[in-house]
Amino acid sequence: MDSNKYLDDITEIKNIMNRSSRFISLSGLSGVLAGIYALVGAFFAYLKLQEFANINPIDYSRTNSAPFGTSLILDLGTIAFCVIIAAMLTGILLSVRKAKKSNESIWNKSSQRLIVNFFLPLLAGGIFCLVLIQNGSSTLVSSATLLFYGLACVNASKYTLGDVRYMGIAFIILGLVSTQFLGYGLYFWALGFGLFHIIYGGMMYVKYDRK
Repeated sequence: MDSNKYLDDITEIKNIMNRSSRFISLSGLSGVLAGIYALVGAFFAYLKLQEFANINPIDYSRTNSAPFGTSLILDLGTIAFCVIIAAMLTGILLSVRKAKKSNESIWNKSSQRLIVNFFLPLLAGGIFCLVLIQNGSSTLVSSATLLFYGLACVNASKYTLGDVRYMGIAFIILGLVSTQFLGYGLYFWALGFGLFHIIYGGMMYVKYDRK
C-alpha cells in the first residue's frame, strides 16, 4: 500500500509540473477541423490556378518560376488568409472550452511562451515567402510554408503536447521533399496542412480529449 501511494504521489507531482510548464489545453479536434479547412481552401486555390492556366497556358509542372499575376496572387493570398483565420478561431474556441472543462487557465506563462515560440518562425517564414514572390519564385512558396510551419511546431512543442514535435518533423520532411517537385506545391500543401492535420489531430483527440 505504501509503495502504491508513493508512486501515485510521484505521478501527481509530475502532472502538476507538466501543467505548470506546458500548455496542455490544445484541442485535437481543432487540428482535424484545420485540416478540413485547408482541404477546402486547396480546392478553391486549385480552381483559381486552373482558371489562370486556361488564360495563360503554361506547364507549371516544368516551370521553376511561375509568372503569377497580381490578381492571382491576391486571390490565393485571400484564400490562405481565410483558412488561417478559420483555423485560428477554431483552435482558440476549442482550446478555451477544453481549458474550462479541466479548470485550467487559457492565458498563462505557458500559453504565452507557446505563442511566441510558434509565431516567431511563422513570421520569418511569411516574410521569406513574400520575398520569393517578389523574385518570381512562386513555386517554392508552398515548400517554404510547409518548412517554416514544421519549424514552428518543433520550436513550440516544448511548451505544449509532445506530439506536436513529431507533426512538425513530418511537415519539415514533406517541405523538403516538395522542393524536388516544383509545380506540384498545391498537392503537397493539401497533403501537409490538410491530411497531416486531420491525422495528427485525430490521434491527439483520441489520446488526450476523448475521456
